[in-house]
Amino acid sequence: MLLCKARLVGLQLLISCCWAFACHSTESSPDFTLPGDYLLAGLFPLHSGCLQVRHRPEVTLCDRSCSFNEHGYHLFQAMRLGVEEINNSTALLPNITLGYQLYDVCSDSANVYATLRVLSLPGQHHIELQGDLLHYSPTVLAVIGPDSTNRAATTAALLSPFLVPMLLEQIHKVHFLLHKDTVAFNDNGDPLSSYNIIAWDWNGPKWTFTVLGSSTWSPVQLNINETKIQWHGKDNQVPKSVCSSDCLEGHQRVVTGFHHCCFECVPCGAGTFLNKSDLYRCQPCGKEEWAPEGSQTCFPRTVVFLALHEHTSWVLLAANTLLLLLLLGTAGLFAWHLDTPVVRSAGGRLCFLMLGSLAAGSGSLYGFFGEPTRPACLLRQALFALGFTIFLSCLTVRSFQLIIIFKFSTKVPTFYHAWVQNHGAGLFVMISSVAQLLICLTWLVVWTPLPTREYQRFPHLVMLECTETNSLGFILAFLYNGLLSISAFACSYLGKDLPENYNEAKCVTFSLLFNFVSWIAFFTTASVYDGKYLPAANMMAGLSSLSSGFGGYFLPKCYVILYRPDLNSTEHFQASIQDYTRRCGST
Repeated sequence: MLLCKARLVGLQLLISCCWAFACHSTESSPDFTLPGDYLLAGLFPLHSGCLQVRHRPEVTLCDRSCSFNEHGYHLFQAMRLGVEEINNSTALLPNITLGYQLYDVCSDSANVYATLRVLSLPGQHHIELQGDLLHYSPTVLAVIGPDSTNRAATTAALLSPFLVPMLLEQIHKVHFLLHKDTVAFNDNGDPLSSYNIIAWDWNGPKWTFTVLGSSTWSPVQLNINETKIQWHGKDNQVPKSVCSSDCLEGHQRVVTGFHHCCFECVPCGAGTFLNKSDLYRCQPCGKEEWAPEGSQTCFPRTVVFLALHEHTSWVLLAANTLLLLLLLGTAGLFAWHLDTPVVRSAGGRLCFLMLGSLAAGSGSLYGFFGEPTRPACLLRQALFALGFTIFLSCLTVRSFQLIIIFKFSTKVPTFYHAWVQNHGAGLFVMISSVAQLLICLTWLVVWTPLPTREYQRFPHLVMLECTETNSLGFILAFLYNGLLSISAFACSYLGKDLPENYNEAKCVTFSLLFNFVSWIAFFTTASVYDGKYLPAANMMAGLSSLSSGFGGYFLPKCYVILYRPDLNSTEHFQASIQDYTRRCGST
């Protein structure tokens, strides 16, 4: 059993030795050492450690402690006096001189260090772990102290495997007179002497004490005169005997040591609360609840989304509704002037497909308002992406078709006739739109946008949102529209020298650049902000794209139809074409 105990304590000693001897280089001071035939060790707190927050274990040097400990100093002097009295007596231990090693145990680390030092071999500073500890002879024969329960428990755990006693092994045989009082011990090493119970008075230049009572062992009796006790409270009121005061509200009790009445008060972290039924453990709040630091209760989280009654929603709703009305009005205007040169040069009946696609994208933006639902999450981004794809496809093919007519009809007649005979414009729009439709369907099936409740971003909020913006399907659909925008920009740029009535490079370039800027601004915002107004930023980017497309392509034509009818004539267009032909012929 003793061998097992030694092996069990071996790892503890090994770790403690590494810590104490590698990290703490303090040596015993000669002032605390008295040579003798037999050495006793005394562990007393001559200094008080500093109270501070530590984020990792640290060795506390007693010479750096905060204050001098008078109580520890009294114990220190009492042991010195006791040893000197024994050595000066001719009757107690004749022909034997007792010595001592006194250590300042101002902290837990100093206490462990001192305990390991007294266990070291004589003349050395290390401990040998042996199989048979009965024959292990450390430097000292006995240890007195420490005076606190926590440190005494640590010291006892380290000393007990080495059979080092709080007293000598044969102490129960001791029996002598000291100042006319009998000093004796029973078989357990407990003293059998009588004691006076005193109260020290440390006021004034000299310390005095008052005898409050006494205790005897034969017969066993305790007498206390309570009227002599002078309490420091008001009207000599007896104070409450507690190790720790009650904690503030929302602070849990963290036990320090072995007793539940000794604890530190630590505030409950955010998201937890202290239930009065268990003062030693903070309870987590429910999923739909939150709590600030140091709380006694949880509070319901605030559910947030882009509500219709907010001022931001009113502005965006008004702007989107105005755009939708302008699209419908432009469709009616183009239908009324369908046979005019301006409408025919803009694409004729293709303009209605472009206006309809912009209207579909505008309608999808209404899905950003209110609490997210499954239909709104499924349609709002996908419908917008598909509608804008159709618009960009029509814009691209219309610009490309003008380039073919003015630049390649005479130079490459075969390609021109093949393009016209095979309905190249309609075929391109259909293929391009179907490709985006397949991307959107794959997005909706594989990465289905669904309404979700987000709890991680803000501790006190529940964010209601759709899951589309963080999916691969959304990124693919956006990139596809980006490629179409680049294609439309390239075709418009190639037609920058076309006849004036057919040259829309400046307006289209402006609208496409504004489209790029809008989405770059949105993704930049999304990278640094993820609050409740992120859907509003998303809608604003979409609304800007639709508005720039409508404004860059259709508004100039509406202006000509309504305010410059002289430019909306066959003669004006023919004159513009003839001027272009002359310029091309001269070059």
